[in-house]
Amino acid sequence: MDGRSLTEVLDQLDAHERPIVQSLTFDALRKWIRSHELIAQFIPKPPPAPVENLLSVAIALFLQGNQDGKGYAAHTIVDQAVNACSEYEPTMYAKGLVNAVLRKVSLTVQPPEGEKRYPPDPIPMFVPPWWRASLKKNYSKVWQALLIQQAQRAPLILRVNARQHTRTQYQELLTQSGISSMPIDDVAGLKLDAALLLSEPVPVSDLPGFYGGAVSVQDAGAQIAAVLLDPKPGELILDACAAPGGKTAHLLELADCEVVALELDGERLGKIGGNLDRLRLQSDRVKITRGDASKAAWWDGRLFDKILLDAPCSASGIVSRHPDIPFLRREADVKSLQQRQRGILTQAWKMLKPEGLLLYVTCSVFPEEGESQAVWFAAEHSNALRLSAPGQILPSATNDGFFYALFKKKGP
Repeated sequence: MDGRSLTEVLDQLDAHERPIVQSLTFDALRKWIRSHELIAQFIPKPPPAPVENLLSVAIALFLQGNQDGKGYAAHTIVDQAVNACSEYEPTMYAKGLVNAVLRKVSLTVQPPEGEKRYPPDPIPMFVPPWWRASLKKNYSKVWQALLIQQAQRAPLILRVNARQHTRTQYQELLTQSGISSMPIDDVAGLKLDAALLLSEPVPVSDLPGFYGGAVSVQDAGAQIAAVLLDPKPGELILDACAAPGGKTAHLLELADCEVVALELDGERLGKIGGNLDRLRLQSDRVKITRGDASKAAWWDGRLFDKILLDAPCSASGIVSRHPDIPFLRREADVKSLQQRQRGILTQAWKMLKPEGLLLYVTCSVFPEEGESQAVWFAAEHSNALRLSAPGQILPSATNDGFFYALFKKKGP
């Protein structure tokens, strides 16, 4: 609510605290509209933010249980919320209020057997009015389904490290550990050899060989990037906005190529090295570089065979994984991001060899960051030949929302 990315805040927690805090927080954001309707129903004057936020978390737990039947008992939620109240000075005074409101909510959301159930909200996810208007305009037939999809908890999807196991071999390891999985064979018509969907999410520590680099957590839609770029041994490839390094690693898993992983954010830069270390992919073929992809100051002048440009964007396609995004974005952000994307595209093109490939990627569903940019780029660069690529991929049960455009450089 103060404008900070939730990922940034969660990174500051101890490892054992993070999963449960993330789960509670994400669910509170996914159920924001409905929880606040209920708060307003029982407290006509909005309570102070700390009390309101505590109620939001507790009500989200009621709603989650109502939805999937796996929730906590009502009395447990009420009891723990009142306990939390008494442990935090700004909410201490409100124990009676929280107790009374949550008891009323519990009877509304989880009524006694035989009484009418509280209907689930078809679109419980908060998005600002301008965001909703954009989806209605651009996806008039599916915008509601899209919002409903993004309000669900994202599934856990893995990418098997092809240098260590085939997908079938790793599935057997999962089965031996009592973890059920199914292969995702393709997204948008592109064949995937390494994607696995887990029936139920598990901590990464439970995944066989995770710390030895056998597998990574990566959405199936994101796994298309390295497959489309199709790295070959010996090629020099730039991953232009590389953190946290998932796509860099995938390129290196597929071929003995040389990769420059470029990232501007110093804090996120460290994650690339950490990921490559875990996957045992660090070598003299990988150069992790801090620099701005829209400028040439970091560049040594060597032209690249291929460039993967996963551009900074609104992240409107990955809301199911990051439900704080609609709370953080402003309409003006899309325009400023569009200008930044164009700056990076223009600079990257100068660094590409003739006959080289540039793959433009965003995890957005807004055409201003996708198709409009691809059309603009092709019009601005007469030597850019647009090749076959999926274009806009909308969020589904097995992938987040992405945009992909592939260009070949014809001549200098």
